[in-house]
Amino acid sequence: MKPLTLTLLTTAVLTSGIANAFDISSKDIQEGHPMAKTFEFSSWGCDGGNVSPQLQWSHAPEGTKSFAITVFDPDAPTGSGFWHWIATDIPASVSELPRGVNIKKLGGQEHRIDYGSVGFGGACPPEGDGMHRYQFTVWALPKAKLGLDANTPAAVVGFTLNSMALDKAKLTATYTR
Repeated sequence: MKPLTLTLLTTAVLTSGIANAFDISSKDIQEGHPMAKTFEFSSWGCDGGNVSPQLQWSHAPEGTKSFAITVFDPDAPTGSGFWHWIATDIPASVSELPRGVNIKKLGGQEHRIDYGSVGFGGACPPEGDGMHRYQFTVWALPKAKLGLDANTPAAVVGFTLNSMALDKAKLTATYTR
């Protein structure tokens, strides 16, 4: 093959692979942009709506039997980040979560987060601490149920997800107070 033909063929193959990559998007939050107050926590000095944003994903890898959703703030002044949402055992037939979703109604399981509660906990960075990133990650998993309960520590859930995920897709929004 001629070099130009080979380059065009390689580009076409790579582009088609990227077009079908596992991805996450939202009608409520955008990559790299600030979130609305609707998604701010409603305690700890914050007075937002504490509503989870709408999320959707596509192109899950073959073999996916369930999904998990996590929201993590790596900028929290804790030395270990801050978990804002951990939901697992979301059926493979689900590819969208509406705003304010009830994970249990979908057949999923929510886990204790760093606020000490179970369920979604919105953004609430300390005032004057600058911009924080909130990483919304959807995990494609090879098991329908992980066998973890609501009190499984966030770090253990995170380790479990990282050790078995078929793939993951991330959308990072920001928030400042």
